[in-house]
Amino acid sequence: MSDTVQSTLIPLDNVDPVLVESLLDRAFGSERHQRTAYKVREGTDWLPALSFAAMDANEMLVGTIQCWPVALTAPAGRAHPMVMVGPVAVLPEHQGMGYGQALMSAALAGLDPRAPLPQVLIGDPEYYGRFWGFESTHTGAWELPGPFERHRLLVRTPNAAVLPEAGTLGPWLR
Repeated sequence: MSDTVQSTLIPLDNVDPVLVESLLDRAFGSERHQRTAYKVREGTDWLPALSFAAMDANEMLVGTIQCWPVALTAPAGRAHPMVMVGPVAVLPEHQGMGYGQALMSAALAGLDPRAPLPQVLIGDPEYYGRFWGFESTHTGAWELPGPFERHRLLVRTPNAAVLPEAGTLGPWLR
């Protein structure tokens, strides 16, 4: 993050949900609930230990990240748990100032290094690949419950051998 930006990251569950929803509307528009990513995580609650808010120097909410329990269900029916990262949302007037990078880094740092679940997201492959190692190499035969651009379905894992070659990504309703 730039030296000119002073921010504090706090657990997202410390922020009024109305403020979070307002920020998400400003960042992605009011039609955001129609996006495929919302269908992938439908019926689940975000993971508090991996979800954060960015507050600026004036203690104003300027960004959030949420992570969700999802699973890739292989054709034989076995569910492979994963963490869906996002949305990463930053107010339009604060974008490009490093808030998104700080939020992503905090969320990924919260993963248990002893048994990290694969992380999946729908996003810009150049950005998420360059900074955090997300790639589409293993997602070519994965399906989602709605339209998506295949090259934007990205995964990150320390052990690609745990990833099914094919399957459908959806909520992990344990």
